Amino acid sequence: MFYQVLIVAYLIVALMLIGFVLIQQGKGAGMGASFGSGGSNTVFGSSGSGNFMTKTTAVLATLFFLISLLLGSLTANKEKAVDEWENLEVPVVEARPTDVAPATDDVPVTAESAGNEESDVPNN
Repeated sequence: MFYQVLIVAYLIVALMLIGFVLIQQGKGAGMGASFGSGGSNTVFGSSGSGNFMTKTTAVLATLFFLISLLLGSLTANKEKAVDEWENLEVPVVEARPTDVAPATDDVPVTAESAGNEESDVPNN
């Protein structure tokens, strides 16, 4: 149950992370960046340590990696279920000795069946 909850949370965090990254506008996306005035883009940018979007993206990225590590650990420690497609060999069936003779030995041969073995078309 815990594994399935983590998978759903992982999917939600991944989709939210993709959305937040796509929504954000780059720091050098202004008109001044094309003319060389992008010097204000220091380590944290000119606006300080970041706004809501960058902090949310960092939190989502951290959650993404933590859930990835947790899922990897759970998957590595999980017992592997027997896969029915893994062993596709046909099982060997041992022949049982029969006490009764085959039916072909008991059937009498008639003149019609003995003379007409090669052709299925009746003679006219």
